[in-house]
Amino acid sequence: MKICITADGNSLEANVDPRFGRCAYFIFYDTETDNFEALDNTNAAGMGGVGVQNGQLMAEKGVEFVLTGNLGPNAANVLQQAGIKAITGASGKVKDAVEAFKKGSLNADAAAPTVSPHFGMGGKKQ
Repeated sequence: MKICITADGNSLEANVDPRFGRCAYFIFYDTETDNFEALDNTNAAGMGGVGVQNGQLMAEKGVEFVLTGNLGPNAANVLQQAGIKAITGASGKVKDAVEAFKKGSLNADAAAPTVSPHFGMGGKKQ
């Protein structure tokens, strides 16, 4: 199964980035092979719509679960439409979030938003 973790660096030692739309990196992790790919979030500096663009990227990459700190309403909508589940509230090291996911100790929701639009640009949490 392919999962994606938002990260502030390009390794499993990086911390989970609390932002989905404007995270620094995406770590695409295959839970069956334990291989991963780090991808720079080129959408992070965009003026708007970055959560939607990143949600579309998740669908293109075949992601089934997203692990992140927070999720805005537009990104949540795109993920939900694509059938991708989200786990919000993730924190700590990426490798620890992956292990917690594999053990089943993280709860997935239906990609419900946890912050208002533009949170990654300094907006307020819901």
